[in-house]
Amino acid sequence: MTRDLFDQVERMEAVLGQMLRETADIKRNIKSLIEENKRLSIENQQLRKLLKTSAATVRAELAAGLAEEASADRLEEDSHVHVGEGYDNLARLYNEGFHICNVYYGHLRTEGDCLFCLAFLHK
Repeated sequence: MTRDLFDQVERMEAVLGQMLRETADIKRNIKSLIEENKRLSIENQQLRKLLKTSAATVRAELAAGLAEEASADRLEEDSHVHVGEGYDNLARLYNEGFHICNVYYGHLRTEGDCLFCLAFLHK
């Protein structure tokens, strides 16, 4: 009788230990999901802000008549400007918290500066 009771308590202890391990695993998964959700919410917010800014810029350019067709000479000048604009756009994206390097391009920077991005900007 006493031995049966002791065995039953040991089995309960083993079951409780397994439940505790499973609970810890679930907690880790929940924490990971919460962190990912927060990161995605921040990224979504920044992308919405960027989209609003870009849309406003395009509307302003169209209103100012910058969407007109240009002559061949003008196109040649514009090709030089576009290189600078592209660099400026990448620098702006980086300053807004996004990676511009080929390793993590487009992902939100969550841990400060990225050496790959900085190396790319300083080329």
